[in-house]
Amino acid sequence: MIHDLKPYPAYKDSGVAWLGKVPEHWDVFPALAAYRPKLIRNTGAIEKTVLSLSYGRIIIKPQEKLRGLVPESFETYQVVDPGDIILRTTDLQNDQTSLRVGYSKYRGIITAAYMCLETTSRLSNEFGYQLLNSYDLLKLFYGLGTGLRQNLEFSHIKHVPVLVPPRGEQSAIVRFLDYVDRRTRRYIRAKHMIALLNEHKQAIIQRAVTQGLDMDDATQSLGSAPDFAINARWRTGRLWGAARIRSEKGRPNLDLLSVFLGRGVIPYGEGGGQVHKPSFDLASYQVVHPGDLVLNNQQAWRGSVGISACLGIISPAYAVLALDPKLNSRFANYLFKSHVMIAQFVTSSKGVGDIQRDIHFAWLKNAKVPTPPLREQERIADHLDRELSELERHLSMYSREVALLREYRTRLIADVVTGKLDVREVAARLPEEAEEAELIDDRDACGERGEETEATGLDADAEEAEA
Repeated sequence: MIHDLKPYPAYKDSGVAWLGKVPEHWDVFPALAAYRPKLIRNTGAIEKTVLSLSYGRIIIKPQEKLRGLVPESFETYQVVDPGDIILRTTDLQNDQTSLRVGYSKYRGIITAAYMCLETTSRLSNEFGYQLLNSYDLLKLFYGLGTGLRQNLEFSHIKHVPVLVPPRGEQSAIVRFLDYVDRRTRRYIRAKHMIALLNEHKQAIIQRAVTQGLDMDDATQSLGSAPDFAINARWRTGRLWGAARIRSEKGRPNLDLLSVFLGRGVIPYGEGGGQVHKPSFDLASYQVVHPGDLVLNNQQAWRGSVGISACLGIISPAYAVLALDPKLNSRFANYLFKSHVMIAQFVTSSKGVGDIQRDIHFAWLKNAKVPTPPLREQERIADHLDRELSELERHLSMYSREVALLREYRTRLIADVVTGKLDVREVAARLPEEAEEAELIDDRDACGERGEETEATGLDADAEEAEA
């Protein structure tokens, strides 16, 4: 059906360089003619249903996640109605895939740090959302806003050109994009093998780095993480006995590194556009040596850590630790990303958010590190390298398929809402489909659970890697 799409029969110059030519019968208005900012405070805490923006979707936040995370009165929150468009207005320098725009199907409340918009009579709510979502995908908001985190206000976008097709055509576009979105998500969910393979991988690593390769060895509880059994033959000592904080700066010409959730320390350029822009001044960036342990201060509790394989520099927002020679770097790379260490990063972190929880170093120094004899560490690392090589190949293949599908969806949405493709005839032939429950999104299915944070008063989704 999608291969039937063709350009419109006639175009005109939009007068906007990045829009180029647009369908001849479409109008172009400034955003202030199509959108209105809306801010209704939850005075008296009348509304109790808390909403959150998670991977471009407005969801109802589960009750179990509210404890201690939001003001009890909810009076600082704003009221959201079905059809409202929500924009996360900070960190526009973050080149992630679209995470900043959501369309609410619910009445509830959300942090007032977000921008809530409603459409004028020129746009349907659904098309207005799809248009802003495509602008976000195309990174058109980048460079707008003020301050270090590029805080966005309506005044910053009110003159952004908005494409306005006839209302009936807006409905056809929404219908077509809903159809594409449902099918894309179904396919990606079918790739749940990624999540299963990741679980299997973690189980293999966990068993090897806590109990070794000899099944008959006795075990003992690890004091700082009593839920985990450790090989009774091994030494266990405090982290600060196995590592020291490295504080080396002033080498801005070294290659830039980043820590990527699930991948560890990687060259900045391998982040696939999902890392924060680096500072213009790299003199304050920390030097990372091969074999150093790097922790994302706010994300270590999720496993955003790794051992560096190369020399480079990384943001001051990270902790860089030089490991004692008694730790083999390959073994350490498996160990510090395993459940036994992540559990201790959780208890060593503090904060009010679901995602951004700062490492508290006074607590972290007491984390216990299981340390087999060096020769045994090498055996374990060799075993894991062999055991996981085929599994990693399958993970890479599935992940690439999903990434390509997301890229295709991004491009298709942009082409449709900017008039590069005419979907009117195709939309008219689409079958009626029942609304699907939004229990999970495509990142849940692939083991990339979308979470939210309210650190600094925000809900924010995170792919999380940072330069």
